[in-house]
Amino acid sequence: MDTIERADKYMFKTYKRYPVVLVKGKGCKVWDEHGKEYLDFVGGIAVCALGHSSSIVTEALKEQSEKLVHVSNLFYTKPQIELAQFLVEHSFADRVFFCNSGAEANEAAIKLARRYANEKFGGKRNIIISMEGSFHGRTMATLSATGQKKIQNGFDPLLQGFRFVPFNDVSALNRAMDESVCAVLLEPIQGEGGVICPDKEYLQEVRRICNERDVVMILDEVQVGCGRTGKLFAHEHYGITPDIMTLAKAMANGLPIGAMLATEKFSDSFGPGTHASTFGGTPLVTAVSLRVLKFIVEQGVLENCIKMGEYFKNGLEELKKKFSFIKDIRGKGLILGMELDFAGDKIVMKCMEKGFLINCIQEKVLRFIPPLIIKKEEIDMLLECLDSVFKEI
Repeated sequence: MDTIERADKYMFKTYKRYPVVLVKGKGCKVWDEHGKEYLDFVGGIAVCALGHSSSIVTEALKEQSEKLVHVSNLFYTKPQIELAQFLVEHSFADRVFFCNSGAEANEAAIKLARRYANEKFGGKRNIIISMEGSFHGRTMATLSATGQKKIQNGFDPLLQGFRFVPFNDVSALNRAMDESVCAVLLEPIQGEGGVICPDKEYLQEVRRICNERDVVMILDEVQVGCGRTGKLFAHEHYGITPDIMTLAKAMANGLPIGAMLATEKFSDSFGPGTHASTFGGTPLVTAVSLRVLKFIVEQGVLENCIKMGEYFKNGLEELKKKFSFIKDIRGKGLILGMELDFAGDKIVMKCMEKGFLINCIQEKVLRFIPPLIIKKEEIDMLLECLDSVFKEI
């Protein structure tokens, strides 16, 4: 029985996996069990910001694992405190709550917004407005907050208290607002929704509406935060700050961690016993995360993301000029999408055969989310591959 057969025998089939067993990686490259090399433009789904087998991660892991791995949140630990301080000093927030994933961070944000509103308005406000096409996680609350029916199918009854409006539509948001609304939850850029970027004015209007109505503005930056767009947080491009923000994915370059950040006005609603996470913010993971985020901020990673993102996008635009079936190129920094007028799975497989890992979302959108350390020559290689594949079809 080979490796894939054993996986299919013993594991839940909740993922539609590609027929490749990856065994090692370095930088932007990975290798399978047969020694074949691939350039990775998936990056663990926007997780491996510093690439594979990063010395930054390895050194931090080794150092901290020899000191303290886990003690529970009944006690203080220095790495957790230092990471919280770093996040606060580099953001709008006053407080940080640590957990293990983006879904958990969004769960915490939903709970915090509801608790704040219940305390302030006596239980009269509990509706959260979310966006059509959004993705916030796979737990029951985050699934209920996700604006994609295909992801919600089969899990009824969903949690009550969510209302959906089209993304990037201020009028629709205004119409959905009433005295029952406690929060607006949205992504600055819809990643899983197809790399959909809003108008700058849209997020500014959402902020204004939330201010006027005393409604909590929650930004889900799980996929687009931690430098993915060329700024540490994607909302920085739009000249606004949220009340609550969620992070995960690239925070520790592959180790499980999530975070919810909030201003003190809202964080005060979470006192002892209101929320918790056994593995949230262990000394091991927070030590790695601090090292990763400091490297992103201090060592030119954001600048590389901006520069390579522009170069990459321009290259994709040139392909669009050559092939009429390419409908759109969109994105910011190193989260880029290419929308086709046909299903993209075949393109993904042909690229894999040629040694390039990409993925397809929403059936027709090729998504490119490589490590933020990607180089021009590596981008050129993928562009040449795409050109070749497109000519073949």
